[in-house]
Amino acid sequence: MFTVPPIAAQRLPELLCTLPKAELHIHIEGSLEPELIFALAQRNHMPLAYPSVQALRSAYAFEHLQSFLDIYYAGASVLRHEQDFYDMAYAYLARAAMDKVVHAEIFFDPQTHTARGVPIEAVINGLYRACADARTERGISASLILCFLRHLSEEDAFATLQQALPLQDKFIGVGLDSSELGHPPEKFARVFARCRELGLHRVAHAGEEGPPAYIWSALDVLGAERIDHGVQAVHDAALLQRLVQERIALTVCPLSNQKLRVFPELKDHNLLQLLEAGVVVTVNSDDPAYFGGYINDNFTQLFAAVPGLTAQHAYQLARNSFEASFIPEADKARFIARLQAHCTAFASAA
Repeated sequence: MFTVPPIAAQRLPELLCTLPKAELHIHIEGSLEPELIFALAQRNHMPLAYPSVQALRSAYAFEHLQSFLDIYYAGASVLRHEQDFYDMAYAYLARAAMDKVVHAEIFFDPQTHTARGVPIEAVINGLYRACADARTERGISASLILCFLRHLSEEDAFATLQQALPLQDKFIGVGLDSSELGHPPEKFARVFARCRELGLHRVAHAGEEGPPAYIWSALDVLGAERIDHGVQAVHDAALLQRLVQERIALTVCPLSNQKLRVFPELKDHNLLQLLEAGVVVTVNSDDPAYFGGYINDNFTQLFAAVPGLTAQHAYQLARNSFEASFIPEADKARFIARLQAHCTAFASAA
């Protein structure tokens, strides 16, 4: 086990911001900043319900998940053409690279766009081109995960999968997102079984607002390889034990959890409890344009708010992000070695 050399508490924020890390829970439509929304609306000759960037940003006060989703889908409506998706994804990847993200696994919601008549090819090709260019120009690798909207039917999910299959070489897996309550994982058992046959990775949102039972179902019914959010797992001792024993990762999003009132205050977050229980926890930004921060903001604000988080925890969270990713084992080992070298060099530079 690698031990981080002693680092003064006042230097911890700098360490958090410079650690090489992976981001595994990022909805690309949720990275659409108000400035870009207005730019795309103008380019596509679309009216907006808000008179200014500031008026739109001021609307980002959410009572619960559904109130966020309502404005999230409205913002995504400005995405019409392949170049729009490219511009959105490239803007996120450039920002993530500044936060020392070296690998990202990006969620996208094709049904949000195909329902408006946008061809799925425009969505996937635009996102994929941005990933390819960011690798060359920014040094950040990225893969795409196609998500099904759980408030829609499984038949709709099957139709979306069928539309996407000619482009299967451009995404690595499937996920399940949108409104959790009232839409249990079982609803999508058959389409996830088909995705498994196709060799696609499988992840699912579960245990954010929904109960621990949804996490069990995501694992046992959907065959999920990691759980997005999953913070409600602390209420089920047997589930916690399974997560630890099977090294099933949780992609936790602290600022999102606070913004959507999963926890009253950031200081109440249970990430440290999960981490000390031995769960493979990671830190991510979810929908950074709406929830007040990208991945480094999530790290620094969480560590400032939750007593007891240390440099060793920071290292473990970054290491977990590589372990939980879908990159080849050789790449995981390379990134972890880079992470350890960074921690050692950072400590020696004191």
